[in-house]
Amino acid sequence: MDRPASPSGVRRSLQAAGSALTRRIVVLLLLLAAVWAGGLLRFVGTLPDRPEAPGRKTDAIVVLTGGPDRVAEGVRLLGKGKAPVLFVSGVGEGVTVERLLELAGDGAAPALACCIELGRDAQDTVGNAAEVAAWAADRKARSLRIVTAAYHLPRALHLLRDAAPGVEMLAHPVVPETLKLEQWWRWPGTRETLLRAYHKYLLAMTLDRLAAWYRPARNDG
Repeated sequence: MDRPASPSGVRRSLQAAGSALTRRIVVLLLLLAAVWAGGLLRFVGTLPDRPEAPGRKTDAIVVLTGGPDRVAEGVRLLGKGKAPVLFVSGVGEGVTVERLLELAGDGAAPALACCIELGRDAQDTVGNAAEVAAWAADRKARSLRIVTAAYHLPRALHLLRDAAPGVEMLAHPVVPETLKLEQWWRWPGTRETLLRAYHKYLLAMTLDRLAAWYRPARNDG
């Protein structure tokens, strides 16, 4: 007949099980931290720093608002004849084409005003994607040059291509002067900006994977 376990034996067994569980949790957390850090380094290391196919003309130039340097670059490209029209997505109420040309500076030609169209519905990058996709469909545009900050491009292009899969998107990064990509971890402002962009990108990719997993599961049901 087996003897019942003594209280001290039960306590030791529980402590051993707890220690094993703790070790597993620590290992899992370390693995997740390594994956997160590796993904961050890859994200920053692969940020576009130059325009894609700079000599190519497209059906339109698209600027995603968020800084005057983006608008200035879009207007510059329009002035160089890189596309017949410039669409600026996410423009605030009351902002006019004339005001955007003022913000662009460098003597942006008023004659370009006729070739600039504004989108006012988008409040965030998801809204930008929907607004640009609807505008491109209405315009029957098949190729777009996307002008936005370099750190914003990975997520923006992912959402844009998902919203308008039949439209070619060329990346045209703008690197603000305040963004110090060389040894970026030493600059608090740059570090915070890149971490925020990385986490938003991770969220977008995760939601996309979950949606892709859910759709077949629902169809099978």
